[in-house]
Amino acid sequence: MAESDWDTVTVLRKKGPTASQAKSKQAIASAQRRGDDVETSKKWSAGQNKQHLVTKNTSKLDRETEELHHDRVPHEVGKYIQQGRQERGLTQKDLATKINEKPQVIADYECGKAIPNNQVMGKIERVIGLKLRGKDIGLPLEEKSKKK
Repeated sequence: MAESDWDTVTVLRKKGPTASQAKSKQAIASAQRRGDDVETSKKWSAGQNKQHLVTKNTSKLDRETEELHHDRVPHEVGKYIQQGRQERGLTQKDLATKINEKPQVIADYECGKAIPNNQVMGKIERVIGLKLRGKDIGLPLEEKSKKK
């Protein structure tokens, strides 16, 4: 009787599954076979590299007709982008790299397929040094004087 120590308890049991094992198809199937409650949910666009938000105008673009259409970059602006880029000796890929956009964006702006975005237009203006918005399209950018 002296060997019984009621203060010390030793319990041997198997460790539960890790998080990744608990989410596997096999673990879910075995839990369902045992009759355990299983809750699964699929996350929307999980595992995708979505950086841009879907805009509210997407449905408008789908229903686009002659009377209802989004404004595009004018061909005149596309020509100035192309001329300014060539004067600086840049390819479409080089210009896209400088403004942190894809080369396809530059191609769309140059052929007039793109919907104008002021941020992208501003970046292009700074790199090629020509105004692309407002009244003075095609004129050189005025250098802003630094305040002291």
